[in-house]
Amino acid sequence: MAAYTITQSLNGFSKLFTVKLWNSWIKEAVNQNSAQKALFLFRQMKQKGLEPNNLTFPFIAKACAKISNLKYSQTIHNQILKSPFGSDIFIQTTMVDMYIKCDQVDYAYKVFERMPERDVAAWNAMLIGFAQLGFFDKVLSLFGGMRFAGIHPDSVTVVGLSLGVLSAKSLELVKGVHSFGIQIGVAVNVTVANTWIAVYAKCGDLASAKKVFDEIDAVRTVISWNSMIAGYANFENFPGAFYLYRRMLVDGIRPDASSIVSLISSFVQPEALFQGMLIHSHGIQLGCGQTGSLELGKWIDSYAKSKGFKDDVMVCNALIDMYSKCGSICDAREVFRAMPERTIVSWTSMISGCAVNGEFGEALDLFHQIRGLGFKPNHITFLAVLQACTHAGCLDKGWEFFNMMITVYDINPGLDHYSCMADLLGRKGKLIEALEFVLNMPIKPDAGIWSALLSACKVHHNAEIGKHVANRLFEMEPQVAAPYVEMANIYASTGKWDGVAMTRLLMKRNNVSKSPGQSLVHVNGKSHRFTVEDRSHPEGVLIYTLLDYLAFQLKDNGYSLYLGDIPEMEMV
Repeated sequence: MAAYTITQSLNGFSKLFTVKLWNSWIKEAVNQNSAQKALFLFRQMKQKGLEPNNLTFPFIAKACAKISNLKYSQTIHNQILKSPFGSDIFIQTTMVDMYIKCDQVDYAYKVFERMPERDVAAWNAMLIGFAQLGFFDKVLSLFGGMRFAGIHPDSVTVVGLSLGVLSAKSLELVKGVHSFGIQIGVAVNVTVANTWIAVYAKCGDLASAKKVFDEIDAVRTVISWNSMIAGYANFENFPGAFYLYRRMLVDGIRPDASSIVSLISSFVQPEALFQGMLIHSHGIQLGCGQTGSLELGKWIDSYAKSKGFKDDVMVCNALIDMYSKCGSICDAREVFRAMPERTIVSWTSMISGCAVNGEFGEALDLFHQIRGLGFKPNHITFLAVLQACTHAGCLDKGWEFFNMMITVYDINPGLDHYSCMADLLGRKGKLIEALEFVLNMPIKPDAGIWSALLSACKVHHNAEIGKHVANRLFEMEPQVAAPYVEMANIYASTGKWDGVAMTRLLMKRNNVSKSPGQSLVHVNGKSHRFTVEDRSHPEGVLIYTLLDYLAFQLKDNGYSLYLGDIPEMEMV
C-alpha cells in the first residue's frame, strides 16, 4: 500500500514536471512571436494526456491574441471555464486582453463584468481596450468606476487615459491627464512619457511633445525617439524629423524599422516626392541635392541596408503610404507588387492610396482580393474602402460596405466611418437623410462631420439645413472662420443677402478673422506660393496674363467660369 502511494506521488510529480516543461516551450514560442507553434504545442500537450495549469492558459491566451483569432480564443475560453482555474484573476485578465486584441471589445467587457474580483491590471486591460477603439465616454466611465472601487491608478492607467483623450482631440484634456500623471508620480515612467509625446503631437502641440521629450533625457529609449520623430512627421516636417534621426544616431541609439517608417511618413506632400523617391531608390537613402544632405543620406542608407530595413514589411507599407499621399500611385503600386509578403496593413495602405488618387475600381478589386485570400478586413480597411466610395460618389456601395462591417465582421463603426457615410449622403444631395443619419449616430458627431455636411449644403444650395448645421459649428468652434464663410456663400448662392449680412455681423461680433486663401504649385523641384490679392510673384506679369488668356479662351469656347464664391469668401 505504501509502495503504491509512493508510486502515485512520483507519477504526479513527473506529470507536474512535464507540464512545467511544456509551459516553458509554449512560453518560448509566444515570446518568439510564433503563435501558431505555441498553439500546436498546446494541442500536442493535450494529446499526451497532460492537463494545462494556471500558467499554461495565460501563454495560450497571448498566442491567440497575437494572431487575433476569435475561433481559437473562444475555444481556449471554453477550456478555461471547464478547468479549475476559471476564476483565477490573472487568467481572466489575459482573457480580457485576448478578446480586445481580437477586436471583440464586447466579449472582453462581458468577461470583465463577470470577474468576481478585479485588480488594477484587469481595470487597465479594459480601459486600454476602450481607449484604442476611441470610446472616450466609456474610458471616462470605466476610470470613474475604478476610482469608486478604491483601485489606485498606476502608469498603465495613465497610458490608457492618454490614449482615450486622444480620440477627443482635446488639448485641454491631454494636459489634464498629464497633470494627473504628475500628481500620482508616474511622469518619470518612460512609457508614460513616450505616450504623452505621441498624444501631444497628434493633438497639434509639438512644443509640449518636445518639452516632454527633453525632460526624459536620461532614460530615453528608441521608442522615445521614434515618438518624437513621428511627431515631426505628423506636422510633415521632414527637416525636423531628419535632424532628430541624426541626433538619435549620435546618442548611440540603434534605430529600428519604426524609426525608418516615421521618417518616411514625413514625406506626404508632392514637393517632398523627390526626397521620398531617393529614400526608396537608394534603399532608404535620405537626402537630396536641394538640401545638400546627400552625404548624410548615404550614411543612413548604409546603416539601413546593413540592418535589413529595406526588406521590412513596415517600411514597405510606409513607402506605399508616402507615394500615395504624394500622388504617385504608380510608384506605390510598384512597391506593393514587389512585396514578397503582405499584411492586412499593406492591403489597406494600397486601398487607401487608390481611394485618394481616384482609382475607385482598383480599390474595390483589392478589397475583394483581401476577402478571397482569407484576410480579415479591420476597421481601417473599411475606412479606406468607404473613402473610395465617397470620392467616387457611390452611395449604394458605401451602404453595402458599411453594413458588411457591422453584420459580417462584427466591427462597430467609429466616428470616421460615420463621417464617410454622412459625407457620401451629402455629396449625393440626400441632405435630409444625411442630417437624420448624423443626429441618430450612437457617437457624438464632431466638427468634421458637421463641416462635411455644411459643404454639401453649399454644393446643393440648401440654406435651410445649412443654417441648422452652421449653428452647430458656431457653438462647437466659435472662433473658426470656415463655417461663417461657407454659410455666407450659401446665402449668397440663394440670393438671401440679409443672411449674408447677418453672418458677417456674427463673425465680427465674435472677433473671427479669416486668413487669405493660398495655393501651392510645385514646378521643377521648387515650390511657388500664391496668395489671394497678392501678385508679387517674380513671374507675376507673365502668369496672370496667361491666366487671363486661358479664361478668355474658355469663355470663347462656351465654358462659363463660376467665380462667384471667391469674393464672398475673401470679403467676409
